[in-house]
Amino acid sequence: MTSPASVRIDFVSDVSCPWCAIGLASLQQALATVESEVAAKIHFQPFELNPQMSAEGESATEHLVQKYGSTPEQIDANREAIRARGAALGFHFNMSRQSRVYNTFDAHRLLHWAELEGRQLALKQILLRAYFTDGEDVSAHDTLSRLAAEAGLDAERARQILADDEFAAEVRAQEQFYMQRGIHAVPAIVINGQHLISGGQPPEVFAQALRRIAATA
Repeated sequence: MTSPASVRIDFVSDVSCPWCAIGLASLQQALATVESEVAAKIHFQPFELNPQMSAEGESATEHLVQKYGSTPEQIDANREAIRARGAALGFHFNMSRQSRVYNTFDAHRLLHWAELEGRQLALKQILLRAYFTDGEDVSAHDTLSRLAAEAGLDAERARQILADDEFAAEVRAQEQFYMQRGIHAVPAIVINGQHLISGGQPPEVFAQALRRIAATA
């Protein structure tokens, strides 16, 4: 019996991106179906949808109206489509017109640290749930420290990182790396450093691509 092919997946995303939550849930379903053929390691790479967002954040509906010119009714329809896609994958979206958009740079700094500690996937999933399901402020340091502890990380160490600029340079460097390679929308899933899959694709699309890439790895 042959061993599964080792595959590296760089998942470029933001914790405030609904399609990133859908893409991750979909990818994980795909990985479960191909586990006898593919041994994948996911590395989460930073991307900020709103790098200039103020500390207090702003209304998600107002933000989307200004950014895309959508009407509140169109935004409601999009939210319902996202909710349905998430539900089909086992992810619960709880977005409304009262939802807010926050700055996510500090969350990315903690995700960088979490990878060094072997807890990145756990923290990523907790951050997505905290924002999209529980409506938490994922820019607040107290919230981030608590979520880090929930992911099995040291809360006091998380607070130390957040109180300083630790890992800021590393996160900025990774953001630039992927933008310079043409990634300007997320999720962007890069397999083995050369195969790009964009968007929250269905599990079967990910599974097909993973099988094809693993076969030639």
